[in-house]
Amino acid sequence: MILRLFDAWRAPAPEPRRVEWLGQATYAHRGRHSPGVPENSPAAFAEAMAGGLGIECDVQRTGDGHAVVFHDWELDRLTDESGPLLRRPLSAIEGIVLSGGSDRIPSLERTLAQVGGRVPLLIELKSKRERRVGPLCLAVHRALDGYRGRHAVMSFDPRVSRWFSVHSPRTLRGLVVTEENDRGIGGSWRRHAALWHARPDFLAYDIRDLPSTFAAAQRNRGLPVLTWTVRDPDQRERAARCADAAIAEGDGLE
Repeated sequence: MILRLFDAWRAPAPEPRRVEWLGQATYAHRGRHSPGVPENSPAAFAEAMAGGLGIECDVQRTGDGHAVVFHDWELDRLTDESGPLLRRPLSAIEGIVLSGGSDRIPSLERTLAQVGGRVPLLIELKSKRERRVGPLCLAVHRALDGYRGRHAVMSFDPRVSRWFSVHSPRTLRGLVVTEENDRGIGGSWRRHAALWHARPDFLAYDIRDLPSTFAAAQRNRGLPVLTWTVRDPDQRERAARCADAAIAEGDGLE
């Protein structure tokens, strides 16, 4: 009872009409990627849109303060380049070809222009505890200026959602959660503390942790729950029972 009261006080549920669209789509995790269509690429986003899917993508900050769509901290896994992405300026990063295809790493602005509001977009901001989140959040905020399509930002880092709650309160913001087998009292307190700090409009929950008492409690009081990464029909069925929408790839996509 006490935790429920604190949840309502420190992280109030959003107005339902603001968030109802979140549950009206299935989201392609890093776009609809496959062999020959790299993750987080313009081709993967085009495939998602062609299939009527929403898009989930990852965003990081370049060395000169721009937002680019890329998942890893290092360039090694996804390109023929190596080293930290953060050390390079946007002009250099946009020239790097993604392995397995012909697309180059897109800026967030380029991705927004490609999507153009045709499908909803979830933007996950990648952060590290030892780094300040303000520069990354500001880069994303600047890229989103004037964008009218349905979109939301989200992060594992509660500081990201908190930043948007203060500096861009009209932007929908989510807290990404994984319990990582930490379902004891300590884990519960940590999740509530993150919730209170983040003040999110929705949760994006690890499918491996569903069903979850914490997720169900937040959903029951009005926070939509999305779930990632749904990869097969069994997980898709679980997502339908325990969440409002799936962030999926491969066989997890309907």
